[in-house]
Amino acid sequence: MTQEEKKILLIGYGNPARGDDGLGPALARAVAARNLPGVQVETGFQLAVEDVLEMAGRDEVIFADASVDGPEPFFFRPQEAEPGEETFTTHHFRPGSLVALAVELFDVRPRTWVLGIRGYDFEMFKEELSPKAERNLEEALSFLLPFLEGGRGPGKGGAFQTFTGEKR
Repeated sequence: MTQEEKKILLIGYGNPARGDDGLGPALARAVAARNLPGVQVETGFQLAVEDVLEMAGRDEVIFADASVDGPEPFFFRPQEAEPGEETFTTHHFRPGSLVALAVELFDVRPRTWVLGIRGYDFEMFKEELSPKAERNLEEALSFLLPFLEGGRGPGKGGAFQTFTGEKR
């Protein structure tokens, strides 16, 4: 499948008014600005049941969010369906729960991933990212763009595997 045929959904979520919690939307804005063929970008404060509709018809789905205590500068791992205890409320969903709903409601099974970008400062009413989070965002973007642009990423045959951006 060529990149032109591949349909990718990137959902960047978090609250930009809480400092580094805005890392997911910041990544989504950076990707959206590139207007990449086959890549649909969505943002929100949190994941919601409506996101399941966007997952239908996609080959790949990437959930991007800030990570409070994950590895620096980011992690990237596959996300399996995880039927949860969430109910249909205005409260947010976890990525695994949305994947499970996509399977249950639409019988769709895109490859799904979580990109967690390490943040440090989650203070209320602070709309800028911390300098360390900005650097982590740039590294995560550098990691993700080759896949979005050409369908290749780290791992065998260009297939993503669990990856942390940790320096060795």
